[in-house]
Amino acid sequence: MRLASRGHHGGVIRFLLNLLWLVFGGGFVLALGYGVAALICFALVVTIPFGVASLRLASYSLWPFGRTLVSKPGAGLPSGLANVLWVVLAGWWLALSHILAGVALCVTIIGIPFGVANFKLVPAALWPLGQEVVETP
Repeated sequence: MRLASRGHHGGVIRFLLNLLWLVFGGGFVLALGYGVAALICFALVVTIPFGVASLRLASYSLWPFGRTLVSKPGAGLPSGLANVLWVVLAGWWLALSHILAGVALCVTIIGIPFGVANFKLVPAALWPLGQEVVETP
């Protein structure tokens, strides 16, 4: 019985953290950056897989608490090579936005969890292909 109620409280805390992240942590602005990158990738047609990865990361940056990125088992050399191209074209400025937001949020004690969440998103911004967003237990 205790485990069930503990899990419920964990879900409530995650929901509250995600809600605060969305409003005060920069989640909306960061997701907007991923959305712009996705639109550019969709417009160029050849880079549609990058657009799909960018939309996945936009969703992840909107609601990061309680979720994480894991490598897809079937991702191999092609996704690795495509990630190198991603880093050059879009990943560096998205990662830089997470770093800047993370540093700015860590200045205050209340912002530290949101700053840490931004730092958690840096590897995702740099290397999005071959990754999937999953719920944490």
